[in-house]
Amino acid sequence: MQIMRLFFILCLVAAIQGCVSAPKPVTGTNAASQRLYEQHQETIKAIEQFSLKGRIGVQADGKGFSGSLDWQHNNANDEIALYSPLGGQVASIKKTVDKVTLEDAKGNSISATDTETLTQKALGWQLPLSGLADWSLGRPTSSAIQAITWNEQGYLSSLKQDDWEIEYQNYADQNGHILPSKIVLRREKVNLKLLIENWADIAN
Repeated sequence: MQIMRLFFILCLVAAIQGCVSAPKPVTGTNAASQRLYEQHQETIKAIEQFSLKGRIGVQADGKGFSGSLDWQHNNANDEIALYSPLGGQVASIKKTVDKVTLEDAKGNSISATDTETLTQKALGWQLPLSGLADWSLGRPTSSAIQAITWNEQGYLSSLKQDDWEIEYQNYADQNGHILPSKIVLRREKVNLKLLIENWADIAN
């Protein structure tokens, strides 16, 4: 009986220790993948300009949008054209240092100080343009990182910043750069999918 009691106590202690010493989630799979992650980030950190074409799908508060986009980005400006599935232009967004302006297909335009506020008001969903240029390239912004993982090749698998959860589902070789081709962004009631079909004009 004493042997059984001692065995039970030892098992209980081991279980408690197991709970206390449970390993925390790690950012990468191993030290080798971390080095690859750091090397990859070094190769893309200097990119300041790009153009991309792709498809976008959004679900937010029961509203949805799907179509294509054409985006030109540099450090000072962004220009994004949104198109319907049939190819008609739905809206154009122009961002400068001072403001963001959205013009719809009828020529009506509104402006705001940030893209999130503007797109929420005009389209019913938020486009996180303040971080999207970095996230689209597969790199974090300069703001605090809430969570991050990368795969064995050193490419981002998931990232959480500014309360956005970003999942990287695919990468492709684009003009010598390994860049994302399928990204899913989630925040509260917003689910945004970005399929990048072509990168161009990539420059430092």
